[in-house]
Amino acid sequence: MADQYDYVIVGAGSAGCVLANRLSADPNVRVALLEAGGRDRKLEIKIPAAFPKLFHTAYDWDLFTKEQKALDGRELYWPRGKTLGGSSSINAQMWVRGARADYDTWGVPGWSYDEVLPYFHRAERRHGSNAGETYGTDGPLWIEELRSPNPLRSAFFEACAEAGMQRLPELNVPDIDGYAPTPVNQHRGRRWSAADGYLHPVRKRPNLTVLTGAMARRIRFIGKRATGVAYRVNGGPLTEANATREVIVSAGAVHSPNLLQLSGIGDVSILRDADVDPVLDLPAVGQNLQDHLSTAVIMYSPDPVTLVDAEKPTELIKFVTRRRGMLTSNVGEAVAFSRSHPSIPVPDLEFIFAPVPFIDHGQVEPPGHGITVGVILLQPESRGSVTVRSADPSMPPNIDPGYLSEPNDLARLVEGVRQCQDLFATSALRPHVSAPMEPALDETDLEEFVRSQAETLYHPVGTCRMGTDGESVVDAELRVRGIDGLRVVDASVIPTIIRGHTHAPTIMIAEKGADLIQNSR
Repeated sequence: MADQYDYVIVGAGSAGCVLANRLSADPNVRVALLEAGGRDRKLEIKIPAAFPKLFHTAYDWDLFTKEQKALDGRELYWPRGKTLGGSSSINAQMWVRGARADYDTWGVPGWSYDEVLPYFHRAERRHGSNAGETYGTDGPLWIEELRSPNPLRSAFFEACAEAGMQRLPELNVPDIDGYAPTPVNQHRGRRWSAADGYLHPVRKRPNLTVLTGAMARRIRFIGKRATGVAYRVNGGPLTEANATREVIVSAGAVHSPNLLQLSGIGDVSILRDADVDPVLDLPAVGQNLQDHLSTAVIMYSPDPVTLVDAEKPTELIKFVTRRRGMLTSNVGEAVAFSRSHPSIPVPDLEFIFAPVPFIDHGQVEPPGHGITVGVILLQPESRGSVTVRSADPSMPPNIDPGYLSEPNDLARLVEGVRQCQDLFATSALRPHVSAPMEPALDETDLEEFVRSQAETLYHPVGTCRMGTDGESVVDAELRVRGIDGLRVVDASVIPTIIRGHTHAPTIMIAEKGADLIQNSR
């Protein structure tokens, strides 16, 4: 069985939704969008604070890393969205672009900060003060302030000021040195995912076919040209979606390299070990994996105003009737950027304020009211990999982030934890916290605390690296080297991880990618 399209897009996550919208805007173009997960109708997707309820469910790929030697041999849980909207349907809705320096140091023509800024603006729908100066105002994605911020957030801001940080006019300014409220992908108190902004408004276009439950098995080739994608819908018969123009892989930093490898593109030795017949020797596929590692410092609070009470019936009533209250919180309500050493020109540490004890990805019920500040290393030197394990597409790949494999990373994270302790010790925050919450912060061995407690911040990138060198996976136009009619468009193409979060840059990459695809005709 085979169906004919001009473009076949694999993955209806943040990037795939953008591409489906932009490419199908031409009524003469036929577009297929394949999504392994199901529809995004679950109520917990719409309720901002409920995203941890989606972890370990059918809406999550439920991935785990290999044992991480530098993290006490732990296998870390990696939630990734498996539904329309992808991870934008299960994330904390934070719209954080990163710093000017991030894009300017990529060194790829066409991808400097000034060159990509218009694509951020194209995506953004921000109203209110300074909206037109920093943000776009008529894009598909709402960017709003929290409707019911927690009262303890102001104490965090006062603590940042007491520590010598500056208040930013907006979080998404080119110079990120300071603190600010978190802009969120919400509209009137509910989540606004990439599917909400880009996909659902165009679902009825006759030239757009959206297939859910469609697991891509491999890319098909004639010679060195991609011609389509073989897939199964809910375990049914093998079907092919033929692409007369291009196959576009937008499955994310884990599944995009895995699909390339399953299709025979990658390091030949790795492919043969997995019993995959090689099509093209491209060793960089799956390499250069980077992620933001976060260490949470959690303190009890005497203030009974934290999100521990978010599931009370009164809060559900507030959300249902007025779209206000604790359930409209994205949990990560504020952000501050700092440096691990004064000599560093651009901040390399991030502090995320959450007015709740966020334990084990929100899977553990807190023992009481508390505050979490997540300490994040923004520019890790450590690199890892995603490698195919078997020719069986149902088997997840090996994920080895290589966390803290470079010693400087541990030292900088430890310094971040020290600075976090200083924030809790300020006169602004000290009255709002008491004892550390278990697992208690070990004052005598901060290195061991980091090793035993650090977790992902859900930002994997880099596994299909973009570059101008022959060893990169894709070129500046996101075309896979050595293969015609095949591109990768998602966070996996990011050469070096940004000092921000990955949803916003992924949307930008897809907006620019759509232009590159349309201009190549």
